Amino acid sequence: MNPWGFVQVALALLLSPLLIGVINRTKAFVAGRRGTPLLQLYHDAAKLLRKGAVYSRTTTWVFRAGPIVALAATLGTLPFLPAGGLRAVLWFDGDLLVVIALLGVARFLTVLAALDTGSSFEGMGASREVTFSALAEPALLLGLAAMGREVGSLSLSDMSSGLTAAKWFQAAPAMMLAAAALLVVFLAENARVPVDDPNTHLELTMIHEVMVLDHGGPDFGVILYGSALKLWVLGTLLVNASLPVRTSSVAIDAAAFLAGMLALAVLTGLIESAMARLRLAHIPQLLVGATALSVLAIILVLR
Repeated sequence: MNPWGFVQVALALLLSPLLIGVINRTKAFVAGRRGTPLLQLYHDAAKLLRKGAVYSRTTTWVFRAGPIVALAATLGTLPFLPAGGLRAVLWFDGDLLVVIALLGVARFLTVLAALDTGSSFEGMGASREVTFSALAEPALLLGLAAMGREVGSLSLSDMSSGLTAAKWFQAAPAMMLAAAALLVVFLAENARVPVDDPNTHLELTMIHEVMVLDHGGPDFGVILYGSALKLWVLGTLLVNASLPVRTSSVAIDAAAFLAGMLALAVLTGLIESAMARLRLAHIPQLLVGATALSVLAIILVLR
């Protein structure tokens, strides 16, 4: 057990909503607007937690349990999540499968809560969510497997600490392919452009947002925080894969990791400012392309 891992968990809990603020401010800067405050999501979540909740009589306990259990599953990934060259609180060979499984549980509960409303719109969003996630998960798993094969372990902590700059440049083509695949998965799983637009209000084009239309008050506040936490989790996996700063100094490794997370948030804002949302028919092609990149990365590390 790594005591520094608890600091990493605390950083994830405290700073994950800040990433959303950086993305929104980047988009506002590119558009020439002032934009919302960096801490807007903190204020929104706190305001929602103080409100009451209204539930339809057609819903069951599944609808109420969905946001809480989904957040709990996402929180369960944090003890296994390393930051840069620093190990996680807990680690063992194959713990990446636990992280992916917990993210799958969070998605499953969100989908169940959407279906429990009986709304055709939310059912449509749930159908899109499971379809696209079935295409995104292989890219995520195979991309991490390529990294694991390079360092000789399927533990996220071993992969993170073992992926030094020398090893990264030794297998640079494979690592670049895996990082590109993880970037696509990062955007898709967090409902960002070009896969989804978190700011849209057209039910016919929404994926994640349409699934939470009937949630309000504390439930919606939990959903907002859970989405920010998921952004941090997947962003951590991407930064660990693409920023091989591994030194003997905890301060330097931690600073490099935080700088990488900030750069990823800015990059996400730039992507959303420069690209339009893809048509739904083209999203599977993008995700299959990401899986192909991961497969190529595995082929290269096996040579």
